[in-house]
Amino acid sequence: MLLSELLSRGTSILSEAGIDSAEVDAQLLTAHVLGVSRGELLAKAFARDEVLEQDLVRVEELFQKRSSRVPLQHLTGVAYFRNLELQVGPGVFIPRPETEGVADLAVQALRVVPGEPIAVDLCTGSGAIAISLATEVPQAHVYAWELNSDSEPWLRRNIEANHARVGLVMGDIADDHELFDELAGRVDVVISNPPYIPTWAVPRDVEVQLHDPDLALYGGEDGMDVIRIVSKRAMQLLKPGGFLVVEHADTQGQLVADLFELDGWASISIHKDLTGKDRSVSAFKAS
Repeated sequence: MLLSELLSRGTSILSEAGIDSAEVDAQLLTAHVLGVSRGELLAKAFARDEVLEQDLVRVEELFQKRSSRVPLQHLTGVAYFRNLELQVGPGVFIPRPETEGVADLAVQALRVVPGEPIAVDLCTGSGAIAISLATEVPQAHVYAWELNSDSEPWLRRNIEANHARVGLVMGDIADDHELFDELAGRVDVVISNPPYIPTWAVPRDVEVQLHDPDLALYGGEDGMDVIRIVSKRAMQLLKPGGFLVVEHADTQGQLVADLFELDGWASISIHKDLTGKDRSVSAFKAS
């Protein structure tokens, strides 16, 4: 079969399954099997290259799995976040493009701190945010907390593969920990992408419903339970003038801002993502 015909077939299969990014996904899955970049793949298709039988079988198997709404990243084993290539799979939350802008707020805040700043990532998941901070601000000391033990193997692999200076703690951020006491009043930046979906809500994406871990998704009846904990923990950790930024659902911006005001935060700001939706709230600890 010609490569161009295979790509057309894959696009049709995935489109019929209701996948919006059908053409791109078909290309990425095929490129993964052939061991080439997407650009190289398209060049081969234009040159009317043919697909070997063993590769054809593997690609079509991936098309079928993707059409059953297995996440693309689970099939390729890779998720991209800012400058990172992260290993992901069942049991770990797949980082989203909208979180890249939230991470950027923390990166920029860290860069203006002289010396060796300290940052803490609460609910780190795959490690996307913590590793971004550690690699983009290499003089920083970064610490990360994660509750989900199923995420731990992926998380540790990502830290090691990216040679990131990240101190990892597996545990609940609601629980006291000696490192929280040690870092109290010394941290420059706290960031979190916590679970924030209300327990009664159904995620819009089928892939999220079926494959992302519940611990990374659901934040209590109003979705705010973990954000409340993050606010209080960050108040403990940050030094006066320290910076906090928290991701939230696109309907929760004012709720989070109001919570921060009640908790005594200063200079509270709601930030939008690239689609114009409220995506995060930042604040400073009063000096």
